[in-house]
Formats: sequence, structure tokens, C-alpha cells
Amino acid sequence: MILVSACLAGLEVRYDGAHCLHNKIRKLVDENKAVMICPELLGGLSTPREPAEIIGGDGGDVLDGKAKVVDRAGNDVTIQFIKGAYATLEKAKEINATIVVLKENSPSCGSSRIYNGEFKGEKVAGNGVTAALLKRNGFQVISEEQFVETFY
Repeated sequence: MILVSACLAGLEVRYDGAHCLHNKIRKLVDENKAVMICPELLGGLSTPREPAEIIGGDGGDVLDGKAKVVDRAGNDVTIQFIKGAYATLEKAKEINATIVVLKENSPSCGSSRIYNGEFKGEKVAGNGVTAALLKRNGFQVISEEQFVETFY
């Protein structure tokens, strides 16, 4: 079974209330080959919500207590991101996910790139909080871009 970011399957769960539909990923959900998840909603955040970025590192640093997740209004949302990451890990274990496809650049889901924490649209190499936790627990985590390149 494949675990996918819900926004990639067309659910309007992004911070701005939008989605990032990828038709091939949606098709997998429709064929019951993939399960959707949104770590930020599982962590207790709402839609829409202020955009958030990791300050002081990446998702691994957040998990280690060396960095935090802050929204554009200055609110510390680290606890919600960590809670969502652990809920996603439990779901991945529950469905015995063979691969996890997460939305690139997200402070939760980025699997190779995230925003740099300055809210200026600049990206840096790094993992989001959920991607980092899943990788630490042995799950193969890729972006929607890698998924399309590799499997389609």
C-alpha cells in the first residue's frame, strides 16, 4: 500500500485551502492502492492556516529539539507538526506502507527540499518533520516529482 499526501490526491487541505492534484496519485487512491494523509491536519491545525516554515534547521532538527516550526504570524506550531508526524508514522505502520509520497517543499512533507525559514520563497535542501520521522523509521519517502519520474 502507498501512503500519499492528501493534497496530492486533490483534497483541499493545504495551508491556503487549495490542493496540488496529481492525477496519477489520485488514480491510485481511487483504485484503493493508496491511502491519503495530511500530517498538519492530524496535528491539529486547521484549513486554511498561516503558512509555516522550519526555523533553525530541518525536520530532523525539529525532532531533535534543535529547531522549531513557526507560522508567518510568529506562532510556534512545532508541537502540532510533531504530533502530526507521529500520527502519520502510526498510519504508515498500520497500512504497512511500501512507499510514502509526500508533497515537496512542505515543512511537514518535504522529502528533499523545504523553505528556508525566512518566508521569502527560498528553498534549501532538507526534510520536513514528517518526512524526517518516516525516514528515521525505515520508510521510503519520495516527492510527487520523484514518484512521477520513477513510476510513470
